[in-house]
Amino acid sequence: MNRLFWVLLILCLPSPTVAQRNADYGVYGGVSTYLGDINPDRLLYSPLPSAGIFYRYNFHPRQAVRLSLYHGLFSGSDNDFDNLYQQNRGLSFNGQISELALQYEFNFFPYSTEGRIWDFTPYFSAGAGIAMFNSQITSFQPVVPFTVGFKANIYKNLGLETEYGFRKTFYDNFDGLKDNVSPSDYAVLHNNDWYFFSGIALTWKLYDRHTNCAAYNDVVQNRRR
Repeated sequence: MNRLFWVLLILCLPSPTVAQRNADYGVYGGVSTYLGDINPDRLLYSPLPSAGIFYRYNFHPRQAVRLSLYHGLFSGSDNDFDNLYQQNRGLSFNGQISELALQYEFNFFPYSTEGRIWDFTPYFSAGAGIAMFNSQITSFQPVVPFTVGFKANIYKNLGLETEYGFRKTFYDNFDGLKDNVSPSDYAVLHNNDWYFFSGIALTWKLYDRHTNCAAYNDVVQNRRR
């Protein structure tokens, strides 16, 4: 009986079980947009495809950390705007961004894909990352990612999320244009380019069968009798 107990314990509780129970894996798909010198104020200007994957570790029903890898396409043209200055300038660009980011995530309500079906919560996240900008030139730059979203547990271990992520950069040459500012007057926050990811994500949890092992529970009950 003792041997059976330890065999079942090892089978039902392998070393990565706790981590897997607390982990969500996700795929994201949506659109990407940007703000910069060509597009100074249109939030959904020229949306192009974006996609990504992420890993989330839930260390509390309201708190998690998320590691993500996103990629998006971007474009802009002065001809899309009516002001005379941009019409005369007539510049345009096409580019792409690949981003690796780590964010702290806060759920406004307790949430788990192991909980009730249609359990839901809005959430907010922020963190730090590095992005590869590839347009006029290729450059690696730090970014500060922020995300707001809404998530729901739609079926057993499956979750569906909608999110809007905005990224603060410290880079002003993604669209090939820099402000004509004296170095003595330039500020770190002066009109640097922003970019955005907007879309939906599907998440799932693996190895949930290890959460409750019937064979292990039977052995435990027998030992307690």
